[in-house]
Amino acid sequence: MTKEPGAENEWRGWRAATEEALYGPGGFYRRPEGPAGHFRTSVHASPLFAAAVARLLCRVDEALGRPERLDFADLGAGRGELVTGVLAALPADVAARTRAYAVELADRPADLDERIDWRDELPESLTGLLFANEWLDNVPVDVAETDPAGVPRHVLVAPDGTEQLGHPVDGPAADWLARWWPLPAEPGARAEIGLPRDLAWAAAVRRIERGLAVAVDYTHTLGARPPFGTLTGFREGREAAPVPDGSCDITAHVALDACAAAGAEASTGAAPRLLTQREALRALDVTGARPPLTLATADPVGYVRALARAGEAAELTATGGLGDFGWLLQPVGLDATPL
Repeated sequence: MTKEPGAENEWRGWRAATEEALYGPGGFYRRPEGPAGHFRTSVHASPLFAAAVARLLCRVDEALGRPERLDFADLGAGRGELVTGVLAALPADVAARTRAYAVELADRPADLDERIDWRDELPESLTGLLFANEWLDNVPVDVAETDPAGVPRHVLVAPDGTEQLGHPVDGPAADWLARWWPLPAEPGARAEIGLPRDLAWAAAVRRIERGLAVAVDYTHTLGARPPFGTLTGFREGREAAPVPDGSCDITAHVALDACAAAGAEASTGAAPRLLTQREALRALDVTGARPPLTLATADPVGYVRALARAGEAAELTATGGLGDFGWLLQPVGLDATPL
């Protein structure tokens, strides 16, 4: 059945409903436990991840000619776990020149390192590395579904998660679907309209004077889009039905190829690169290789520590798991990607 929103505005598009559920007063991302209370990202899986990002920042530093001030911005910072780990892993001479920003809508954690500038939006200008780990998947998007007549329509949702179809998709949203996620005529086919993410990524890239922007997220690419979309929820570490009432995270995978095109239009420099997390971390010396057995005899404690690190690295690069995440690397004002 096709309906429009009623007079009481109970039915809304998924983008508006998600925006309020995640970021409104009392929203999911304003809860004191933070994202780590509900799901585990690469940042929480191992300090090796922050150490790898610190190595990437050092490579950006070298590509920039070791500027007097080097910026590192953690976009979608959660409770500051990544930026804290990066500062701790930097060589002293680089850390002394680094200005660290944590960009997040929630309040600043009480025990956060005083060197970290906590803010709700990016600085106007950055020279260095902007890192957005699982940020784009929480930029809310509308959902489209093909109706029985073969017409893509907006999916409307009530506060309890009940859905119905609304008006046909038109304008820039329809143009985005036609280019990046063409829907078949079969009824029930669904897509997440990623235009707001493209715009958000391009806006972030424009804040960089010179350096590198990196987005890490669940992803899919043109030609391999999931036929029924990826919208889902997470609550207390488990996947759940997406209900826009503030009780759970609401997320959808990211069309990083579309974001890459938008970022390229917003910047100058080398072409963007799309890698898997497995490829990116291996290039940053996170391999998951087991330590030699001879170390067990020569240094048993060191062997146990090395074995634990190898297990953590294996999790970060695992096929079918975190290693399948996409990395979008967007150079700005650089002739090559420093990775």
